[in-house]
Amino acid sequence: MAPAEYPGGTRQSRWEDVRVARVPHEPAGDTDRLRALEDEVAQLKEAISSHAVVDQAIGMVVALGRVTPDQGWAVLKEVSQHTNIKLRTIAELILIWGRDGEMPPEIRAELEDALDRYGPTQIPGAPVE
Repeated sequence: MAPAEYPGGTRQSRWEDVRVARVPHEPAGDTDRLRALEDEVAQLKEAISSHAVVDQAIGMVVALGRVTPDQGWAVLKEVSQHTNIKLRTIAELILIWGRDGEMPPEIRAELEDALDRYGPTQIPGAPVE
């Protein structure tokens, strides 16, 4: 077969000049990096959610226990450490308690003990107890 005449010169076949778009192959390092970044994003989303739960629980401890926010944080930490339960779980239990009035007795006892150690803080303008 004779070469065909095309703009720009002669070719054996019109397919010689067609370029197929190829999907770039991700080197193994890029795939690992992408997976690591996806994991990090998932962890950050969890941290944001967890932070909100803990902050709400601190707010409840502050309001009900009449302690400062720093003391509320310390109360949550102590209850978590003394019960060997994750702090976020303690925070969730406190929020459930605020909503439903139910709390496991061992958590309630630890919370009361911790609040006795830290509070109540004197409210400005309130009569002295």
